[in-house]
Amino acid sequence: MPTVSQVPYLMPPRATELILVRHGATEPARPEVSFPLVEGRGDPTLTGTGIAQAGAVAAKLRGEPLAGIFVTPLRRTAETAAPLARAICVEPIEVPELTEVHFGEMEGGRYQLRAAAGDPAIRRAFVEQRWDAIPGAESAADLSSRIRAGLDRVVAAVGPGAAAVVVSHGGTIGELCSQALGAEPLSLVHADNCSISRLIVFPSGRRLLRSFNEIGHLA
Repeated sequence: MPTVSQVPYLMPPRATELILVRHGATEPARPEVSFPLVEGRGDPTLTGTGIAQAGAVAAKLRGEPLAGIFVTPLRRTAETAAPLARAICVEPIEVPELTEVHFGEMEGGRYQLRAAAGDPAIRRAFVEQRWDAIPGAESAADLSSRIRAGLDRVVAAVGPGAAAVVVSHGGTIGELCSQALGAEPLSLVHADNCSISRLIVFPSGRRLLRSFNEIGHLA
């Protein structure tokens, strides 16, 4: 029997690679004013740090063969995608199904403020692995179904044997990755701003998480 050497991973020819990018750092939440809302979700803009992070993502990914860029209705994703879109001359496509988790009564920046204060409803959400432990927040079933729909929509648009960038949110990326691994729903919601995670989707629908929370390009 001949010897066989190890070789680097090669994406299967009919699979689709989704390069998941969390948006850059956003303006801080303040007790005295709420963020503007888009479809009920807080819509802060990027800070100078977030803009610099977006530039680092563009520098990292601009040399890869990309079939498209996808964003959500929230402006922090469009602002993050903008440097890469300019670099490769691609117009980002909006996918509403991949927008951030709805945090119910903690929208508009209140989630960040209450998390910093150790709110018991947020602690319960992580213990019970469901966002709707927060009053009015999105249920696990609703989140799972819309994220799957968004994933299917992007994969259909990209096609087999190609790769695309999806600029999205911590909760959304966490849900996509936990679904791929069969992990607890909130176990991977800690991706850093402008980190990169790589998800392979096979024609059968099977998913392979190749990497999570790459941040070397931000150093």
